Amino acid sequence: MTHFGILCPAAIGHLNPMFVLGRELKRRGHRVTLFHIPDVQSKVDKAGLEFWKIGEAEFSPGTLEVMYKQLGELSGMAALNFTIDWLEKETKMLFGEAPTAISKAGIEALLVDQVTIGGGTIADFLKIPFITVCNALLINREPGVPPYFTNWEYNTAWLSTLRNRAGNFLLNQLSQKIWKLVADQRRQWNLANYTCRDDAGGKLAQICQLPAEFDFPRVRLPKTFHYTGPLQDPSGLEPLSLSPMPFPFEKLNGKPLIYAALGTLQNRKQEIFQMIAEASMELDVQLVISLGQPQIKELDFNLAGSPVVVPYAPQQQLISQSVLTITHGGMNAVLGALSSGVPLVAIPITNEQPGIASRIAYTGAGEFLPLSRLNVTSLQEIIKRVLTEYSYKQNALRLKEAIVRAGGVNYAADIVEKAIYTRKPILFDQIN
Repeated sequence: MTHFGILCPAAIGHLNPMFVLGRELKRRGHRVTLFHIPDVQSKVDKAGLEFWKIGEAEFSPGTLEVMYKQLGELSGMAALNFTIDWLEKETKMLFGEAPTAISKAGIEALLVDQVTIGGGTIADFLKIPFITVCNALLINREPGVPPYFTNWEYNTAWLSTLRNRAGNFLLNQLSQKIWKLVADQRRQWNLANYTCRDDAGGKLAQICQLPAEFDFPRVRLPKTFHYTGPLQDPSGLEPLSLSPMPFPFEKLNGKPLIYAALGTLQNRKQEIFQMIAEASMELDVQLVISLGQPQIKELDFNLAGSPVVVPYAPQQQLISQSVLTITHGGMNAVLGALSSGVPLVAIPITNEQPGIASRIAYTGAGEFLPLSRLNVTSLQEIIKRVLTEYSYKQNALRLKEAIVRAGGVNYAADIVEKAIYTRKPILFDQIN
């Protein structure tokens, strides 16, 4: 038995897949403890894992909801900068408190979210192994792949490669303050400097919850990189639910169902929900909208066409009954739709969502509409196209099959166990 520790951001989209992996490891006889700020504790009571509180001075109770609200009102580069600032603050806290907490808890190995950039440094300082888990879109960079925060098309032409390099340079500048923290801390702890940013992923294994078929072609991933497919609970239920409220399934009228949601972070854009409702009202469908805001007690606005609107919904249950999912491009919603063979229309708002949206279009499983071109007419045209052209459904079903083949959480847990037991790099062709 191994006692695993988890380090990851406070966002539900990162916590849910990490906890699915944690619960599978617990099922196999291991202990798993999440180290996080006070606000997260109430959100993981039902996850069945252990919790160790850190960061109470910097992130007092109520801080997380304020952050969610601020981020939910932003988009584009403003939201990306806000996210980077939050990660910087979190990194400082982790360096200050996590090593002591992890040691006291008796942690023997760490599961580190790829965007928790300081996690590997903490593991190195404590001389314990760690596995990197890509819960969002992988951030591994190479010249042929557009930066994750862009919706640029994949193209092998030299101009596209030049464009990608420029985008990655911009990202390097934006995130430089976090990497400086890491470099300074490694020097303070007498650890070897990273030769490049990809070194932060570690040498044992990197797990990514995409199927390989949903990514752009790659030529420079480390040999220890594994596409496992979604880290989803076999029941289809998310371990961290924000709301106990029941969904009014009795309101479903039997018409083809469109499920629309903007996640739990970028969801304060009421005008987008209004456009989704107006674009769908003339179609022979029923629209369900989840606002992703369980704190709402009463809905104080009406949307065109009288869709079923709820503060929060059992997402996977509704997606599995849908003919189309409209999303902001969050990784868990997209993988949830593809796991059910449901095509998508994405309206990316910020962070990695544009990169996920571009992959939806690249794979033919749907289309996306940038905020700069979003209006009712253009949205309605895309919705009609994805609903009526069967190729989108075919490609969504193709990716569903790829997800099944990828192995999911069982495959991911096999990789983790083998890496920790052997303390050797686990190559992508060694787990079969």
